[in-house]
Amino acid sequence: MTWFDESRLDDETAIGAADLRFRTLAESGSRVRRECGNAADAIREAVGRLEGQGRPRAIIAAGPDSRLLRAVLEPWCPVPFVAWPGPALPGWAGSLDLVVVLAPDGADTGTASAVAEAVRRGCQVVVACPPASLVAEHAAGRYSTVFPIETQDQLATAVTVLSFLDQVALGPSADPEVVAAALDEVAISCSPYRDLSINPAKMLAIALADAVPLVWGGSVLAARAARRVAESIRRASGRTAIAGDVEQVLPVIEAARPRDVFDDPFADEGGELRPTLLVLDDRNEDPLLVQQRRRLEETAAARGVRVETLTTEAQSEVARYASLLLQGTWAAEYLRLGLVDD
Repeated sequence: MTWFDESRLDDETAIGAADLRFRTLAESGSRVRRECGNAADAIREAVGRLEGQGRPRAIIAAGPDSRLLRAVLEPWCPVPFVAWPGPALPGWAGSLDLVVVLAPDGADTGTASAVAEAVRRGCQVVVACPPASLVAEHAAGRYSTVFPIETQDQLATAVTVLSFLDQVALGPSADPEVVAAALDEVAISCSPYRDLSINPAKMLAIALADAVPLVWGGSVLAARAARRVAESIRRASGRTAIAGDVEQVLPVIEAARPRDVFDDPFADEGGELRPTLLVLDDRNEDPLLVQQRRRLEETAAARGVRVETLTTEAQSEVARYASLLLQGTWAAEYLRLGLVDD
């Protein structure tokens, strides 16, 4: 039987055994600084070339990671934008269009094929990938720029490209230092050497230890962070974790059996786990999202479903997304740390 031992969250021996995973999370901010610093010259080159060509007719985000760019850019982009995750490009793509590609490992053959097609059609091409990689080889061209990526970090790669798009007025504010500072703040507050009584990620792990997490984020970016957090929880615990919009999450809450104050708290030990609603709050005050959140929380209260909330004070939309994602990932790692086999 698997059970959760919260004492392991402050146990130095247990923490030491997971040092590599915690160190990887703690270095998230430094990876953003490193990748954006390494790509600074290439970004300046791409900015200068695009300014000389004028605003593109459309932006095509190619490759498997294109959906993150879509989540960030769709509400902001002043030109038509399309995410195209397949190994090709839309039939209409040509020399008037900008193709941006995130390829942190640079080895995906489908992405390399899409990049080669963009070069062949004469598109403006910006690719973030390792400089000695399959994708970089296919990106060689007169109108192409490769942003050199070393760490294979998806978030740092995305921030590098978003910083470029910000500088050419095709995307929202994405100052790498603001994003890195937000990630550093999370690393400090969620440090494994910070006592669980004041560590939000450890407290969240304890709250999720006996639950089926239902992760909800209202805005487009918060919803994407919710999906990534649920994925991290599933990977860390081997348990079910659901992320979805209000129509997907609400029926699960409504189906929960209401708590009875006379229930024996130990009667269901080892039995079915109850849902817990985890809200990712990125400070979006859209009236529709506020109404949806209130509906979820009121239904949860009526069914006796616990509600947990992740918040952030980061200064930009991209930084808030990064902060929420990292907080949830820290909590997933603490959940992994505390689960033991009897």
